[in-house]
Amino acid sequence: MIIRVSPKFEKQYKRLPKKIKEQAKEKEGIFRVYPFDPSLKTHKLSGKDSGCWAFWINYSYRIKFIFINQSEVLFLEVGLHNIYN
Repeated sequence: MIIRVSPKFEKQYKRLPKKIKEQAKEKEGIFRVYPFDPSLKTHKLSGKDSGCWAFWINYSYRIKFIFINQSEVLFLEVGLHNIYN
C-alpha cells in the first residue's frame, strides 16, 4: 500500500505526543499490509466526511484517509475524535 499524506496531516502529525507517534507508526505498518485488519477498526465515514475512511491509532486518536485506488491512499488528518467535526 502506497501512503501519501496531505499538508494538513503532516502539520497535525508533528504536533502529536511522542507516544502517539510511535503508536501511529505501528498501526501504519499494519495498515500497509492489510488496511482492514481488525485491530485498526477501519470504518467508512458518513455525513460531511462521506467518501472518507478512518482507522484507530488507539481509543482516542484516529487517522482519516481516502482511497485513491486499490494500492494507494491519502492520509488526510490525524488527531483526536474531533477530526470528524
